[in-house]
Amino acid sequence: MKKFLSNYKSTIILLVAIIVGAIVGIVFQEKATILKPLGDIFLNLLLVVIVPLIFLTISTSIAKMKTPKRLGKIMVTIFGVFIFTSIIAVIIGFASTYFVKLVNPEDGEKIKQSLQTEEVTEEEEDLTIAERTVNLLTVNDFSKLLSKDNIIALLIFTIIFGIAINMTGEKAKPVVDFLEAANSIVNNVVKIIMYYAPIGLGCYFASLVGSFGASIAVGYLKTFIIYTVVAVLFYFVMYTIYSFMAGGKKGVKAFWKNALPSTLTSLATCSSAASIPVNVESSKKMGVPADIAETTIPLGTSFHKDGSIIGSVFKIMFLVCLFGTTLATTGDILGVLGIALLANLLVTAVPIGGGTISEMLIITMMGYPVAALPILTMIATIIDPPATMLNVVGDTVSSMMVTRVVDGKEWTENIKD
Repeated sequence: MKKFLSNYKSTIILLVAIIVGAIVGIVFQEKATILKPLGDIFLNLLLVVIVPLIFLTISTSIAKMKTPKRLGKIMVTIFGVFIFTSIIAVIIGFASTYFVKLVNPEDGEKIKQSLQTEEVTEEEEDLTIAERTVNLLTVNDFSKLLSKDNIIALLIFTIIFGIAINMTGEKAKPVVDFLEAANSIVNNVVKIIMYYAPIGLGCYFASLVGSFGASIAVGYLKTFIIYTVVAVLFYFVMYTIYSFMAGGKKGVKAFWKNALPSTLTSLATCSSAASIPVNVESSKKMGVPADIAETTIPLGTSFHKDGSIIGSVFKIMFLVCLFGTTLATTGDILGVLGIALLANLLVTAVPIGGGTISEMLIITMMGYPVAALPILTMIATIIDPPATMLNVVGDTVSSMMVTRVVDGKEWTENIKD
């Protein structure tokens, strides 16, 4: 029992804080939002450290890779695993909603009547999908990389920078030493911030629970319930299968032994980016090598989102039911799956609201009016906690699968019992 309490002390404290926060939110409801600033302090501290953390972690990991061959194998394997698991997620999301009417006709009419058409800015209106994609992947000024709003552009630059260091060889050793030192400092900054985690997470969760009332429309409530059920089943079933594929029974044991901290952090913060430090640490405890964990997790934050991709399918199917769109042919179904996959790649690593670009993409490609945007925003809001949970934990198990491919079956020897 002493060993158990020692190993899970921090996890137990966080769990108790979240439970207390949930109780406070239920009891005091809207009044609990007075605690939101205390939760925002914690979230803001994590988000401030995200840019240097991502840059230093990925660039250092790539720069320290002994051979370009391993670097190339890791990168190819990462995106291969991401594509494989994303396709599985979108299929499961579609299967979960195809035979279910998320919106009844009478409720649909009420929802459509309540919509208020909001004009998008002229800048957004004039941009094509191709131009938006360019703006997502790149920036036109170095200073813009120093913002969490341009996470994907930062990731691309960081990868190029790390590869350039690796190519330079011994001449780049002073830079590598500097990056390693800076990375250690930033990791200690994260540790300091995490001392405030119980208070921050408890208050954040209290505010989150207290914000939801009984005024949510039936369609939204049904969407939330079905999505939550699907998310819980996906969490336990698919991640058990994935961890077994990676490391057999030993892999499953290691995964479930270390998955709880990432799960709790993602549920409480609703931010994949804020969960990166905890997630990297959890992966390492599962036996994942540092270079793979520190590359897969940050990349997965923007390019691999099981929860968001299932959520994209739910958003599309909600609109399909709302506007009476038929999915009669195989082409219609494949179109939904393709749009969900594409929209998922454009979801940034920030809390609620970061998916606006992907939601506009769904509306544009499905041919729905811009007035439908508030609908998708509401769905994104109510499914955000379970979606973020799948996004974060999906990166953890993906790092195990990447390790299995890169290091072979022998890597299971590094899994700690």
